[in-house]
Amino acid sequence: MPEYRLGEIELKFAEIIWSHEPLLSGELVKLCEEALTWKKSTTYTILRRLCERGMFQNENGTVTSLISREQFFSLQSEQFVEETFEGSLPQFLTAFTRRKKLSEQEITELKKIIEENREQSK
Repeated sequence: MPEYRLGEIELKFAEIIWSHEPLLSGELVKLCEEALTWKKSTTYTILRRLCERGMFQNENGTVTSLISREQFFSLQSEQFVEETFEGSLPQFLTAFTRRKKLSEQEITELKKIIEENREQSK
């Protein structure tokens, strides 16, 4: 599984792209100048770095994502469970619920997810 990790500033940058894509690279420069007070060179450096990591692309001056916001956070969650709990979702949930009690709504939602996955695995 490829590693998709972003620092705090890179994540803010990614959020700008995800919220406005597709967008022209010049428009991205303006948005980053407003939101992050970046110079043009900083925007292009970070964009190039994230393009090399396979998250975004800059084709003919148009910036788009190769991985959606939802896919990114799903992959990050999977990586966290894999690295921290040896891939065991039950171990993760046990650790998570030791300090935070689930609400009835959360329990209902989790049961629904389990049942949907049970049906799909048949």
